[in-house]
Amino acid sequence: MDGIINILKPSGMTSHDVVSFIRKNLNIKKVGHTGTLDPNAAGVLPICIGKGTKLSQYIMQKQKKYRCEMIFGKSTDTLDSYGKVTDVKETENIEFEKIKSILDKFHGEIQQVPPAYSAIKIDGVRLYEKARKGQEIKEIPSRMVTIYNIEVIDYEFPRLMIDITCSSGTYVRSLVRDIAEDLGTVAYMSLLIRTKSGEFDIENSITLEEIGSFDLEKNLISISDLNLGMDDVVIKSTASVAYINGCEVSYKGLLTDINPYVNQKVRVFDDSGRFMGIGFIKNKDTENFLKSDTLFI
Repeated sequence: MDGIINILKPSGMTSHDVVSFIRKNLNIKKVGHTGTLDPNAAGVLPICIGKGTKLSQYIMQKQKKYRCEMIFGKSTDTLDSYGKVTDVKETENIEFEKIKSILDKFHGEIQQVPPAYSAIKIDGVRLYEKARKGQEIKEIPSRMVTIYNIEVIDYEFPRLMIDITCSSGTYVRSLVRDIAEDLGTVAYMSLLIRTKSGEFDIENSITLEEIGSFDLEKNLISISDLNLGMDDVVIKSTASVAYINGCEVSYKGLLTDINPYVNQKVRVFDDSGRFMGIGFIKNKDTENFLKSDTLFI
């Protein structure tokens, strides 16, 4: 059985905990998740089954959407409500128009410094392991992330509720810290729910309580049904063997009339409709070719 389950991860469980739960309760060995979601956060966590685990890398690269609540006036070492308070600032009511103006500054590509309590590795050790042991953490390298949209859902000082659409790798806790800093105060994240991960939406997610009566065959999302925002390419039967063996296939070997840009990922099918995997377009001597990125056969 191969495919994806759209799981609603509860707060208090790690992504690995969810994988173990699925593996045990559905009696399936090959199970994987699509990128960690903080233990204290809830929301969409697509779980890959069987050959679906090969799609994990592609799902992880997709946009994410979060609902976040931040509270002004205090900061913590973990940047959320579970850490120790590190700073308190007496903060008067912040005008809503000022908040909107500051939020506009965070649209687009931004440099972001991840939290000390994060899974990022420095010198081969995860930051949260150093932080929990009280070890000194050297300067954390910043990274480029993209904020596609920030929408205010509710505001009643000192609480601000926002929806964030962002790129993979964005730390919402860091975003909360940076927004507060630009407003001249401090804040921590009191709530985080991932409402969307790529094509997977919270409205169609399945709780762990539902897994006991879960009809896997009926509810599993097939790997060939997952679009991933890619174009579909049909390859001729005469070129299938060469493609499977890792050879480059010219456009003469395709039944699909497309002109994708170089390095674009595409879903590849043979002329019988069988899903072969994910390929990409590469350029060689001014000519474009199709080459396999991940095979599913």
